[in-house]
Amino acid sequence: MSVRFRTKSAVILEMMAKIAMTPDVNAISRPPRAPSALASWLLMAAVLAAVYFASLFTPPLLDDVDAAHAQAAQYIAESGDWVTPKIDGIRYIEKPPLPYWAVAALYRITGAENAFTTHLPNVLAILGLAWLAWLWTRRAWGARAGLYAGLGVLTSIGPFLFTRFIIPEAILSFFLLAALYCLLTGLEWNQASRIYWMWASVALALLTKGLIAPVFFAGAAIPYLLLTGQWRRWRALKPFTGLLLFLAIAVPWHILCGLRNPDQGHPIGNHPTLGNVHGFFYFYFINEHVLRFFGMRYPHDYNKLKTVWYWLLHLVWLFPWSLFLPAVVVAAWKTRSKWLQHLRHDAGQTVDFYLDNALREDVATYVLPLKFRVRTIWLLSLFIAFTLLFFSISTNQEYYTFPAWAPILILIACIVAGIEERRSANNGTAAEKPLLSTAWLTGAQAAFAVVGLLSAAALGWGLWSSRKLPYVADIGTLLAHRNVADYTLSMSHLFDLTGPSFAALRLPAGLAAVALLIGPAIGWLLRIKGKHLAATVSLALTLTVFFIAAHIAFNRFEPMLSSKQMADAIKTDGTPADTFIIYGEQSAASSIIFYTRSFFHNRPALLVLPRCGQHGEGTTLLWGSCYPDAPDIFLSQDQLSGMWGKGERKWLFAQDTDRSTVEQLLAGRLYPVLPLADKELWTDRPLTK
Repeated sequence: MSVRFRTKSAVILEMMAKIAMTPDVNAISRPPRAPSALASWLLMAAVLAAVYFASLFTPPLLDDVDAAHAQAAQYIAESGDWVTPKIDGIRYIEKPPLPYWAVAALYRITGAENAFTTHLPNVLAILGLAWLAWLWTRRAWGARAGLYAGLGVLTSIGPFLFTRFIIPEAILSFFLLAALYCLLTGLEWNQASRIYWMWASVALALLTKGLIAPVFFAGAAIPYLLLTGQWRRWRALKPFTGLLLFLAIAVPWHILCGLRNPDQGHPIGNHPTLGNVHGFFYFYFINEHVLRFFGMRYPHDYNKLKTVWYWLLHLVWLFPWSLFLPAVVVAAWKTRSKWLQHLRHDAGQTVDFYLDNALREDVATYVLPLKFRVRTIWLLSLFIAFTLLFFSISTNQEYYTFPAWAPILILIACIVAGIEERRSANNGTAAEKPLLSTAWLTGAQAAFAVVGLLSAAALGWGLWSSRKLPYVADIGTLLAHRNVADYTLSMSHLFDLTGPSFAALRLPAGLAAVALLIGPAIGWLLRIKGKHLAATVSLALTLTVFFIAAHIAFNRFEPMLSSKQMADAIKTDGTPADTFIIYGEQSAASSIIFYTRSFFHNRPALLVLPRCGQHGEGTTLLWGSCYPDAPDIFLSQDQLSGMWGKGERKWLFAQDTDRSTVEQLLAGRLYPVLPLADKELWTDRPLTK
């Protein structure tokens, strides 16, 4: 035995002797009482019901992607074809089918095709995401941090905004977070069942969003396994049976879809990519994945955020919890020398470690949760970094980084709870020096109060300036049309707001102003008085009221965002033998197609695309329209003019941008039916009813 080891052994014995005469350090100053699991879930359930469940009933399905994806689910439910979804009678395989399957299953089970059943999978995904964030964070850092993580998911602006319509991001985020959790816990606790759930979750994520799911998972998992040394336990990852499970879930649909949608169809002019129409495998894997990443997808109907806005907007999507990000950054910097200390596979087994923690009653019970926390931080941080960097290079929409939001909120929750509970840099007891001062939280709460005050002032000014203006039900007539980013970004219409529009938003604007004026101020006072749990919960409650106001405002935009009123007019005054025509993309009036599908006995709407080629070049329906069995839905302007007023009644939809063109083309033969916001519905003969 070396002299050095004998010296350290003597020190350990001496320290162990002192333990017998030292009072329990955990009893010196215990952290504040943590909320129980029941109390946490009662609060989160109330927030979920107020913010998400109540919003399932209104407004009706929106035009563009919302009703378009609902059409795909509608076709599956009614036709029984679970392999090849269709929109307006045209094959639509841009996206994997799992979100459509979920909605179609609800259509079948409930017999109702409406906004509630269409948006319910998104709400269930948010519920699952909040539950998983709460569970993971609670096991790593305790009940308080778990509550904050769950509330963070439920009350951040981004998840609220981007679950108002059918996009797969919420479902994708749940499956990816579940896969990461199963990877960590499966290896830590030697549970093979969790490893199999990991493989299954990645496969389901692939069926939700495509190849980016396994890419994102591998982008975090592989570096994590290398850093922790757990790659040596590769057998525990069940690489053979797990991969078979993954393939059994993910592959069948892709093979069936490829077989049912082979290379065929007529050539498209002299287009360099589409001169010969490719089948599913090229369209899905090359066009929709590889070419989309490089911004070369055809048609090029996506935009890319400027780099500075791409990064800064995350402060908005994660607001108000993003106010604590400075504390997270400082905490990471202060603990940088300890990042790898407990990550290695032999953490807790060295003499130095025992010397550093000799006063603890049971080093082993301390090491395991500490290692779990550290590895959680590393795994989530790697996933966040990979996701954010990936979409900073690729084409993107504002919501593409949705999968990284819950992991960021988990890390925010652990730091906030740690500061409130006066944890040390080692996540130790209150007897040790806290990692950060509560001044960081007070400053964040003060910033929230300032933002609330300024926002309330802006809302108040809008209400005051519109006080003499009459209430207008159709708010779309009061908006500007600034065409920011050609409306290819999902939030482009926010830039169309005008002062007079506040006349239609008095109730929600007033409610939001009161919430933002009072809530943050109360939270700041609670923070100053040291009531930290109540102060942090006040953020969530303030945003809950704000989201209720936002949803009321969202409903006021129904005439602009949805065309269901036009669908109702057609069903009231028309007959099933009539023909519906859209002057423009089908997405412009996709809600009319959805709500009149059964009325027209599944006959597709016809499209006039003056800015596209004769076969619909440049539209998302181009690929499917090239198949021999595709209905001939594309009309030229001459064909529209020739059929207008002949045969059964025709209904024509157009947006303001095309109104003058339509009026010139069909001059003297248009009979207005219903103007709605920035769109118009005509028919070709007087209504008799």
